[in-house]
Amino acid sequence: MKIAVIGVGNMGAGLARLLTGAGFDVIIGHRDPAKAAAFAAELGAGIEAGGVAAAVKLADIVILALPYGAIAETLKEAGNLKGKVLVDVSNPATADFRGLVIGHSSSAAEEIQALAPEATVVKAFNTIFAPLLPAEGRNGKVLQVFIAGDDEKAKHAVSDLVKSIGFEPVNAGPLSNARFIEPIGEMNIHFGFFLGKGPTVAPAWVQL
Repeated sequence: MKIAVIGVGNMGAGLARLLTGAGFDVIIGHRDPAKAAAFAAELGAGIEAGGVAAAVKLADIVILALPYGAIAETLKEAGNLKGKVLVDVSNPATADFRGLVIGHSSSAAEEIQALAPEATVVKAFNTIFAPLLPAEGRNGKVLQVFIAGDDEKAKHAVSDLVKSIGFEPVNAGPLSNARFIEPIGEMNIHFGFFLGKGPTVAPAWVQL
């Protein structure tokens, strides 16, 4: 299975390093192919890189490691998305990160699904700060990743990926439940940046 990571920011770079280390076949995509190539070279020999369409074409699962506001334009460059699993890690935050631009009646994940109806969108990783992606950043703890989607096969594939890089996948129901998961991500941003805890906190659903 080939995984395309679109974006080389903190989340994209962190996920790409984890996936590469776990033995996945990874390709780095970016609207600027030179940026993709430069980061792929950092990851090591044999890591493929290219523009968005080139990366998507080769991949089974595409991780959109991008700010929500950049995703619509990026999808226009993605080419044929039929049969692709798109993993949305975004929180549709306002410019000051204190609120959401979408909520209650829709979600970032659902809006992305509407933009790419031929693909299957799965929500994941939006409650995990980038500093918690490396194993050493988690201090031996297993953090939960909430996974929402309408296609069970796609959710299982993403869940297996999540587990393979050291997180606990939690089935969060249909894609429409991203309307609830994204506000949890926003609350995590408040804990991390406005309430003094720093970007080393993550929510967990506790089963008693």
